[in-house]
Amino acid sequence: MQNGTTRGNRLHIGVFGRRNAGKSSLLNKLTGQQMSIVSQTLGTTTDPIEKSMELLPLGPCLFIDTAGIDDSGSLGEMRVKKTLSVLERTDFAILLCDYNGFSDFEIDLCKMFEKRQIPFVTVINKSDIQKPSLEVINEIEKYSKNPLIISCEKDTNITSILKSKIIENVPDEIIANTNVMEGIIKENDNVLLVVPIDKEAPKGRIILPQVQTIRSILDMNAKAYVVKETQLKDALDNLKENPRIVITDSQAFNEVSKIVPCNILLTSFSIIFARNKGDLKAFYQGANAIDNLKDNDNILIYESCTHHPIKDDIAREKIPKWLSNYTNKKLNFDYHVAKGFEDNLEKYSLIIQCGGCMTNKKEILSRIYKANELNIPITNYGLVIAKCLNILNRAIEPFVNEL
Repeated sequence: MQNGTTRGNRLHIGVFGRRNAGKSSLLNKLTGQQMSIVSQTLGTTTDPIEKSMELLPLGPCLFIDTAGIDDSGSLGEMRVKKTLSVLERTDFAILLCDYNGFSDFEIDLCKMFEKRQIPFVTVINKSDIQKPSLEVINEIEKYSKNPLIISCEKDTNITSILKSKIIENVPDEIIANTNVMEGIIKENDNVLLVVPIDKEAPKGRIILPQVQTIRSILDMNAKAYVVKETQLKDALDNLKENPRIVITDSQAFNEVSKIVPCNILLTSFSIIFARNKGDLKAFYQGANAIDNLKDNDNILIYESCTHHPIKDDIAREKIPKWLSNYTNKKLNFDYHVAKGFEDNLEKYSLIIQCGGCMTNKKEILSRIYKANELNIPITNYGLVIAKCLNILNRAIEPFVNEL
């Protein structure tokens, strides 16, 4: 059962800075827990450490402690790479330094934040040892306005001021919108959900996108009817009035599209999440780029969460089969699983992103941005399946005005 807010729907707040700036101490103070090991030894934090909490009135957040941006040596380079990968999913950043002020490392981080449009606040730690000089503050303000002076050791200005400063500086538009049905339905609408119970359905429960969709329908005071694909026709016949929309698992698109009359809107859970967490227009254009694929083109299929592939796995078997049949081309498929992004994307002619229910919008938008920079079409599971089944235009009809 999913009782708490998923990580993918939390505001991601990353803490960045050099080694021994006090990042782990700061995170322990912010979360009120000893979640990160604190030591004077350089490079104590190796992998990013995550902690979920509620930061009211912002709501559910995920704080991320990172390794020092100035780490060195072969292992240090790997730690820095992991730290930089956290930027791809950071909604808001805390940049930590001490009374010595900025070095090239902090200045580079400021430039990275600006490039990725990540709002941030600068914090000067260790005021219990020495207060920063006016000269240091003036130098910092060339790159970051109104730095906050704190002491993790004495808990100065953290609970009282820093939390308020974070709340004030997080733009409204980057706070996660978990209502995936907003703009699709209205109060009292009937919504018919098609949920196949197949090999990929977890025992005793339904998958997260379906859970979140049902919750969104209820939040909007609409009515949700949940059936298997084998019950769909009877459900349509038995409802007193047509549903506003039918939403299906993408893998059942072919069967469902033949049953649902054309006067009833039809889409999939994956396409709804493409709209909520990504850029539906970019994904739609990426799906249409399938028509341009050639023999021996390379395709990257991106899975945001780790799972054990099974027979008829959607990413490893079904999508490659559908694409090969639709294009009548010999295509090469690679897979990337979990956080981060492939380094050498230039060889790919198409990138296919999963629904993204386990990651946040910032990370998916970062992938779209990177793909656009390299002029590589990018799309997602639901749109690819609809394209290969020749029902793409019908599947995006509920959102045609947005496109």
